[in-house]
Amino acid sequence: MGLGWIGAGLVWCITIVGIPVGVQCFKFAKLAFFPFGKDVVYGGGVGSALVNILWLFFGGLALAAQAALTGLFFCITIIGIPFGLQCFKLAKLALMPVGASVVG
Repeated sequence: MGLGWIGAGLVWCITIVGIPVGVQCFKFAKLAFFPFGKDVVYGGGVGSALVNILWLFFGGLALAAQAALTGLFFCITIIGIPFGLQCFKLAKLALMPVGASVVG
């Protein structure tokens, strides 16, 4: 999943306007590689909401579906449930990453 975030970040960084979103993607790629012990705090205003709507169409839905399906597969076994829960955290983040920050 981290590679997906890196790919999305590279695509967003192609344009000057998309660089802030690309930088967010790189931060969340780090979270995807090391998800345990970290929480996501959601915030932002109207501007963040508008960019999040654009994000959904240009990468967000694909990353959210990937994380949700991976989480479902992990939750099949008892040992995989903690990993599945982290995948669900990333799926929620993939739906609205702009204005979110990682704490912890």
